[in-house]
Amino acid sequence: MVKVEHLVKRYGQNYALNDISFEIGEGEIVGLLGPNGAGKSTTMNILTGYLSSTSGTATIDGINMLEHPIEAKSMIGFLPEQPPLYQDMTVEEYLNFVYELKGCKLEKEAHLEEIINVVKISDVKKRLIKNLSKGYKQRVGIAQALVGDPKLIVFDEPTVGLDPKQILEIRNLIRTLSKNHTVILSTHILAEVQAVCERVIIINQGKIIADEKTSELTKVIEDGYQYEIKIAGPQREVESALEKIRGVKSVTATGERDLDSYAYIVESEKGIDVRKPMFNLCAARSWAILGLMPIGTDLETIFIRLVDRASGIEPERKSRRSAH
Repeated sequence: MVKVEHLVKRYGQNYALNDISFEIGEGEIVGLLGPNGAGKSTTMNILTGYLSSTSGTATIDGINMLEHPIEAKSMIGFLPEQPPLYQDMTVEEYLNFVYELKGCKLEKEAHLEEIINVVKISDVKKRLIKNLSKGYKQRVGIAQALVGDPKLIVFDEPTVGLDPKQILEIRNLIRTLSKNHTVILSTHILAEVQAVCERVIIINQGKIIADEKTSELTKVIEDGYQYEIKIAGPQREVESALEKIRGVKSVTATGERDLDSYAYIVESEKGIDVRKPMFNLCAARSWAILGLMPIGTDLETIFIRLVDRASGIEPERKSRRSAH
């Protein structure tokens, strides 16, 4: 559906994008993630035809954006960070205006009514846009992106400024849209990607530093995993036994105690899952496991480590063998 090949955008000697390439298949929902100034918005603006590239190509369903911009843009619905709303129009008037502006050929009344129902704004369609809440204005922005039934929907920071309830509503709406559209979501909000996207492309300093399924992003980290485990058993004995498990790199007692149980940070070597061996050890010795959870495998931690690694910053080692 989307194909980006060797895309470069240069301003003088500075690169906003430096030779990035990726593909997005039909029906995928992909997060474009990166710190501020990483190149996310530049990528979005080139994909949607707002900017031209210095070199490289961007194609939408096989149509080159630079060579055939009108055809390519007709396949895209775009919600910029600030929705392009006319505040003195009613919602209905605005959507009718967008319909005419896009030269839409679908049956107008049925098409717009369907969009209004999908984004759940039927109760405000007669109201002036300037009198709507931030959440409803965002929904109207999404509605305008859906006019013409585009194959690709592009969202740039769609939940900025919304309250927690509105954020959940917009996320659910985006997930619903992905059933019939390819969706690209650009954001610096990590929870957004984790909650909505199947795949994440991380950009830093104009380059792609990761392109993985959201569920498999931890595989790009070279270090092993860390777990916090709480075990009911004699502390020194438990710690010594955990250290002897194959693949365990280090064990650190956290000092946290709950009756007869103690908490430990266990770090594994790369590519070795030590959870089952830890369970079997505890079962064999009749030590109850009262808690086991991974540490540092949330998207935020992964993102920071990837960006630091791409910038040449050494990760701080947090686990080491505790002194007896």
